[in-house]
Amino acid sequence: MTLTVQPHRETLGLKDGQLLIGGQFRAAEETWTHRHPATAEEIGTFAIASERDVDDAVRAARKAFDEGPWPTSRAGSRVKILRRYGDLLREHADELRGLQALDNGVPLSFKQVYATSVEIAADIFDHHAGWIDKVGGQTLPPYQGGDHLAMTFREPIGVVAAILPWNAPFVLFAQKLAPALAAGCTVVLKPSEYASFCVIRMVELLVEAGVPDGVVNLVTGPGDPTGEALVNHPLVDKISFTGSREVGKRIVQASAGTMKRVSLELGGKSPALVFADAPNIGLAAMTAMGSVTMGLSGQACVAQTRALVQREVHDEFVATAQMLAGAITFGDPFDPAVLACPLINARQLDRVMGYISRGQEEGARLVTGGQRLEGDFAAGNFVSPAIFADVRNDMTVAREEIFGPVLTVVPFDDEDEAVRIANDTEYGLGAGLYTNDVRRAFRLARRLRAGTVGINGYQLEPHLPFGGFKQSGLGREGGQSAYEAYTELKTVMMPLTDELM
Repeated sequence: MTLTVQPHRETLGLKDGQLLIGGQFRAAEETWTHRHPATAEEIGTFAIASERDVDDAVRAARKAFDEGPWPTSRAGSRVKILRRYGDLLREHADELRGLQALDNGVPLSFKQVYATSVEIAADIFDHHAGWIDKVGGQTLPPYQGGDHLAMTFREPIGVVAAILPWNAPFVLFAQKLAPALAAGCTVVLKPSEYASFCVIRMVELLVEAGVPDGVVNLVTGPGDPTGEALVNHPLVDKISFTGSREVGKRIVQASAGTMKRVSLELGGKSPALVFADAPNIGLAAMTAMGSVTMGLSGQACVAQTRALVQREVHDEFVATAQMLAGAITFGDPFDPAVLACPLINARQLDRVMGYISRGQEEGARLVTGGQRLEGDFAAGNFVSPAIFADVRNDMTVAREEIFGPVLTVVPFDDEDEAVRIANDTEYGLGAGLYTNDVRRAFRLARRLRAGTVGINGYQLEPHLPFGGFKQSGLGREGGQSAYEAYTELKTVMMPLTDELM
């Protein structure tokens, strides 16, 4: 039977997507037709924001910041709106998950993974609502001169351009908008053209929660013209972007002209260091395989795609990973038995298949997988999970972010070799350590050049900073550091006597 998702489109009542500018939803001259990655079916259309639309959106955000009530509103009013929004996300969780399945094909079974769920998005808004009345400045004693008062204040940074990828729209929407709104900024939001319908609905719920007109504006469409116009707009004060390293570098260059503040999360090639004394080799293999197969099929920035395995347990790890790869199921993302999604588009499919061929050409041993799925799945962008063994860290499959269901297994002998291999990368987003030795775990966690290190497991949480070393990005999302990243620090000095300072 040919795979189709059209009945779910009707059930969810999907409608054409519009822009939100200055509190008004409106159409655009051009539209984008979205095709489902599992079936290639036309799912729906949404507006492509032109340069003029983007300019209108930025100016609406500018006006709302310069003249509107949001930046100067009392903490209590912002707290209530953000917490109301968290409640609305929870109330509409099933609807949002369904819309995401129509967007990027992530199966509904993936809802149990907290890090990419609607629930964590709601929790992030709750968490940042809690910071609104707690982050302030300082009063400092005079250093020299006459009697005076020295103070610092944290003020909202201004207009924020928030640019989302397609793979995890719930959590990334929240990680950008929650701290920005909590700090008092106004926002122009651009989702990926491959995951817009669920984001459009999330923005509609923000309006329902009571966010004032112009505080959040939505522009949809591809990188050109929509993204380019937003990044280069002179009235934008800060850009927050999650996506590819190549686009991130272009954003840094574009920001230089007006000294825009920039936060970037640009992916990784995260290692999982598995030692012979790991509490459970099977669990380590399951975690590594899960990050490159379950739900997102390896299309995740922090996926542990390099398994560095001590030689004594190398064969056991590979055998377990191979067994787990064979248990992955594909198909209708609304089917609870389906565990993984297709690659997002044909371009990414070709890219991943090219890496698999390159790995074989360079001498890595393809243990299993790496083939396109045929039959009922032929119209979709499905690839069976690939495991490469006998991998050297200088091979292409061990160095470049593939963003697909490909696991490379690299053997090592001792701690020093494991750390050397793990750090021998241009990236530094995340890492995993699997060992029963507490001293080793802490020792190596400090030596690894990565923004997040999980010991015998990993969990993204709302109050923890998340971001990368090296070319994995700039800045952090999550926790107090994220809130402060949407503020500027101002110093105010005031004499207390007639004597000059």
